[in-house]
Amino acid sequence: MTSCCAIDFGTSNSAVALPADAGNGLRLAPVEGAHLTLPTAVFFNTDEHTRAFGRAALEAYVDGYDGRLMRSMKSILGSPLAQSTTDLGDGSAMRYTGIIAIFLEHLKRSAEACAGGPIARAVLGRPVFFVDDDPRADELAQRQLEDAARSVGFGEIQFQYEPIAAAFDYESRLSAEGLVLVADIGGGTSDFSLVRVGPQRMGRLERKDDVLAHHGVHVAGTDFDRRVELATILRELGYQSLDPEGREVPNRVYFDLATWHLINTIYTPKRVAELRLMRHLYPDTRHHDRLMRVVEQRFGHALTARAEEAKIGVAAGGETLIDLETVETGLSLAFDEAQLVEAGLEETRRIVQAARDTVQAAGVAAGDVGALYFTGGSTGLVFLTQAIAAAFGHAQPVFGDRLASVATGLGIHARRIFG
Repeated sequence: MTSCCAIDFGTSNSAVALPADAGNGLRLAPVEGAHLTLPTAVFFNTDEHTRAFGRAALEAYVDGYDGRLMRSMKSILGSPLAQSTTDLGDGSAMRYTGIIAIFLEHLKRSAEACAGGPIARAVLGRPVFFVDDDPRADELAQRQLEDAARSVGFGEIQFQYEPIAAAFDYESRLSAEGLVLVADIGGGTSDFSLVRVGPQRMGRLERKDDVLAHHGVHVAGTDFDRRVELATILRELGYQSLDPEGREVPNRVYFDLATWHLINTIYTPKRVAELRLMRHLYPDTRHHDRLMRVVEQRFGHALTARAEEAKIGVAAGGETLIDLETVETGLSLAFDEAQLVEAGLEETRRIVQAARDTVQAAGVAAGDVGALYFTGGSTGLVFLTQAIAAAFGHAQPVFGDRLASVATGLGIHARRIFG
């Protein structure tokens, strides 16, 4: 049994690491069924008076249950919003920090179920900056996260920087000091940290000074999904069609259909009625028929899932078919890596530039970066990691566990300080 754990409370996904039963090993605790990671999401189901976490939370929301879905809770820490309250959909209200505590409690219970006993000590990951360019707000954010963790029963809490944690596994294999650019590319953000690593630094518990620069952009996996959907699926529903006067048909509905959290706004009676009146604008009325079928039968989230599946299907090369049978019998689209690369050109450019800006901010030449350490779900996009690597031609690409590198690194730190 163990009395400590390490929590990667991520903006998009979360995980918990535990020391192994023997030796210096680590294991990830199942946090949603057999899954070792889960989306950072809570759904307050007012129809059934229940709470759901992770994938189950997202599925309940997509299935149309009444309630309140909370995602990306980490991003509000340090802001005035954190201490404000939000309506849960049933007339009750709760502070945002209270919702964070509920999610942390779920992670704690999952860890204790795996460990076979209570856990009172934890290492929590934290970004280099919760809040950019505001040290007081950044300090407040960490204090709010710590208070939430204490409120669910953690008595002893330590923090470690996420990019440092991600680099721990790489650092353990080094024989000399070097510079590694940690690229954490997830669903919502792409974050880069230039970190000094080496065998002489491994034993240090305070590593903030080893982060030479940190920078990020709010461009990542879901932006590629959106581009894929607009470039393929939504064209079959009339996106960028021209009306009889040569003007593009109103495109707001298509951008909303390609934006996960806006999809349900399309299903209101008022918007459905407005869309029905647009039929005369479509030179190919099949496009309008498909659009109305998607809206009236609430297929919007299914289409975003098809776009994501297509992205994943061709991410490592090759091609796939996008099945749109639910939209129209026999409808499918061929999709390959070249189309994916073309659709995401602007997103790729912005992410690569963020990597360059990080190294430049540290006053370091690109040629002095010894390694690129890739973590985060979107580092499975080969063309993207290749584009980043091309900007640092002398650096060795190293790939960690896309979803669990940070949790594992935090676990290494927990083992060091708690034993």
